[in-house]
Amino acid sequence: MAEKLKLHNAMWPGLVGKASQGGDEPDIDLDTMLELTANARVGENKFDGVDLFLFDPHISPDLDDAAIKTLADKIADKGLDVGSMVAPVWGGTVGGPAMGSDEDKANFLKAVEVACRIGGVLNDHGVRKGGVIRIDSASSVADWAKDPSGNTAAIADTFRKAGKIAADHGERIAAEGEVCWGGMHSWKDMLDLLEQVDMQGTVGFQADLAHTYLYLLGINAPEHAVLKEGYSEEEFWAAYESMTDKLRPWTTDFHVAQNDGTVHGSGDHEKTGRHCPADDVNGKLDITACSKYWLKDYDQRGIKHICWDGCMFSNEKLLQQETWNTILAAMVDVRDAMATA
Repeated sequence: MAEKLKLHNAMWPGLVGKASQGGDEPDIDLDTMLELTANARVGENKFDGVDLFLFDPHISPDLDDAAIKTLADKIADKGLDVGSMVAPVWGGTVGGPAMGSDEDKANFLKAVEVACRIGGVLNDHGVRKGGVIRIDSASSVADWAKDPSGNTAAIADTFRKAGKIAADHGERIAAEGEVCWGGMHSWKDMLDLLEQVDMQGTVGFQADLAHTYLYLLGINAPEHAVLKEGYSEEEFWAAYESMTDKLRPWTTDFHVAQNDGTVHGSGDHEKTGRHCPADDVNGKLDITACSKYWLKDYDQRGIKHICWDGCMFSNEKLLQQETWNTILAAMVDVRDAMATA
């Protein structure tokens, strides 16, 4: 019988689309995000861990080993583990477009090396018990569209090199499926990219319910739409099963989320699948039912935890403890449904 899934909360909603990334609302510091996560309760249930964003001002890519161990102690003292980590591939001290210049691609790979180094210290400490290194192409759809074939080939080459770096550190890569990332912005482009990388088991897919819902509608890739507005429930589930059957074999990391069928961007982050509160009345997804399609046979793909993603929620919403209790309840429903599946 498969091991029961652990429940994690993402730390990056405190930064993505906030002030440090060009947004209007202040950043929410890591300590506050950890506190809100540790305090969430639904009966006897709590979050088991967190997934980390390796980006200033939460976690500097330049942290030395001693500072990383201090961070590990802080997280462990709150009764939380560490799981997957987002590599800082978008630029700054490291990072750059995976399909860019030789310097860009070298910096992208440095970002993966940074994530593996930090992950190694956390693994040795004992606070990290699983998870992947998450990446994306760090490239816009508009730039990718100037040469789709050539740019996908360039991204695939960079991802293969990233996969080799990860494997050398005992890590796995998961590429995030999100409609704003060039070469990854539709289910078909994502699948083509993964097949070109051809490192299944080492370089896989990170599925997010909010983002992959827009895959169905062909946002940023109308030619790959499999649903039209006004679709019936029967049409939805047929399309959902078809998409997940294609991408699930590659899926090694999973985000529980809700989407209302719209896109949203803030600050430097381009518009992508809107993350909604778990109980949003406009939510298009049956969270538990949709999650089961992605998590079928999850243990065979090395998935040990699931993570909630609430990117670009307002600070008012993020700072309410009840928000996280409601999210935790949705996560518990998914975990329990898989335990009895």
